[in-house]
Amino acid sequence: MKIAILDDYQDVALGLADWGRLDAETVVFTEHIADRDELVRRLAGFEVVVAMRERTPFPAELLERLPDLRLLVTTGQRNAAIDVAAADRLGIVVSGTGYLPHPTAEHTWALILAAMRHLPEEERSVRAGGWQHTVGTSLHGATLGLLGLGRLGSRVARVGQAFGMRTIAWSQNLTRERADEHDVTAVSKEELLRESDVLSIHLVLSERTRGLLGADELAAMKPTAWLVNTSRGPIVDEAALLDALRTTRIGGAALDVYGTEPLPAEHPLRSLPNTVLTPHIGYVTRDVYEIFYGDAVDDIAAYQAGSPVRVLRP
Repeated sequence: MKIAILDDYQDVALGLADWGRLDAETVVFTEHIADRDELVRRLAGFEVVVAMRERTPFPAELLERLPDLRLLVTTGQRNAAIDVAAADRLGIVVSGTGYLPHPTAEHTWALILAAMRHLPEEERSVRAGGWQHTVGTSLHGATLGLLGLGRLGSRVARVGQAFGMRTIAWSQNLTRERADEHDVTAVSKEELLRESDVLSIHLVLSERTRGLLGADELAAMKPTAWLVNTSRGPIVDEAALLDALRTTRIGGAALDVYGTEPLPAEHPLRSLPNTVLTPHIGYVTRDVYEIFYGDAVDDIAAYQAGSPVRVLRP
């Protein structure tokens, strides 16, 4: 058996799980392979592929070109970038792993604090020999708006409340009872946009959430408000966001996710001053990776033994 581990950017996969227990040849790809023809060439002969989250998409067209592939393991419990129905039709088993929600919630607060206190700019200044030259914004008394109040949104709300923030939330399925459970005020979408000083996105990407925040929604926000996205880039219309940032229609954006990843080197977001940017590392912590790769090894071992595998269904 040959196993391919894709998109191991930090080159840590082999050290975080016992791959030696598998009777297999394991090959790690640390660089992202964006070209589909090249990816097909590189994956020829591999029976098992381990995909890190949604870094490499597996649409039907790609799966059809991988005749040797029999098991596709995705880290996490869902992967919108895999055509699971096509895999099922082709006889490819798609399995998932465990996950921890708290690292992304923690990273959300790293972005919020970095934005409110101008940490990237001040840190660069100190290293260059300078001293303080920005004025920060307090969180106490400000309004934290949550676009989604699930496992992640509710964790982010609790931290905001500890800072003394007013917490409000909206999503298409949010009920007042669910919001009350977390001491959060359920509001309309219009109120969320109008009243948030920090608007943080915590929704799953789907057809109804793709482009949910466009030009009209961004125009409805406070001119001083910051948009924070640790969920998925396409939830926000990128062109509309770029325009809102260039014209300072909003205060800024703190982003960990993008429409195209890795973010292209010449992407205009990289040069805008009213942004805080991180490279989709909300979930990138040792404890999460140990679960990801440890469970991946378990899935492959079960597959080798003919035992039940944690299967993702179409």
